[in-house]
Amino acid sequence: MAFSPDFRTMTRPAGAGTDAGAIDQGLRAYMLRVYNWMASGLVLTGTVAYLVANTSLRAAFFAAVMTPSGVAVRPTGLGMLAMIAPLGFVLVMSLGVNRLSRQAVQALFWLFCAVMGASLSSILLTFTGVSVVRVFFVTAGTFSAMSIWGYVTRTDLTRFGSFLLMGLFGLVIAGLVNMFLHSSALYMLYSVVGVFIFVGLAASTPSASR
Repeated sequence: MAFSPDFRTMTRPAGAGTDAGAIDQGLRAYMLRVYNWMASGLVLTGTVAYLVANTSLRAAFFAAVMTPSGVAVRPTGLGMLAMIAPLGFVLVMSLGVNRLSRQAVQALFWLFCAVMGASLSSILLTFTGVSVVRVFFVTAGTFSAMSIWGYVTRTDLTRFGSFLLMGLFGLVIAGLVNMFLHSSALYMLYSVVGVFIFVGLAASTPSASR
C-alpha cells in the first residue's frame, strides 16, 4: 500500500455482501486521496528544489570548490545531511507509522517532501531545464501506466512490497556511494535498477487496497 498521511484511516470499501460496484467506488475514492497527497507532496518537493538551486539558500547547501579540471559544485555539510535525511524519514514512516498520530504522520510527510526537495536540488545544478522536464514527464507517464496496470490486474502484487522496499534502501545507498566514485557504469546500473524498483512499487500500490 502506498504511504499517504491518511492511509491508516482507510477501511476496505466493502465487506461480505457488498456488490462489485460499491467496492470499485470505494477503491476509486481511496486512490484519489492517495494521488492527491502524492501530487501535493510533489509540488512541495519541486518548489523547495527550485528555491535551493536558484536563491540565496544555495550557499547553505552547495559550495564552489577548485578541482584539477576547474570549478566544481560540492555539497556542504548541510547539503550532505539533506541527501541522507530522506532515508531516515523512510525508515521512520515505514516502521513507526502505526505508532504515530495522524497529525504526526502528516507533519512527517510534508517535512519529508521538503527535505526531498533540498536533496534533489543538485539535479537542477547539474542538468539543463529541458532534461529535467523531459525526465519528469517520462517518469510521470511510466508511473501512471504502471499504476493503471496495478489497479486493473487481478494479481496480488503486495507480496513484493518488502523486497521492493529493501531494494529502495539499496538504491539510496548506491546513489550516495556513487557521489564519491563517479562511476558511469554504476550510474547506469543505478538508473536501470531504479526504474524496475519504482515501476514495481507503482504497480503494487493499487492492488494493495483491494
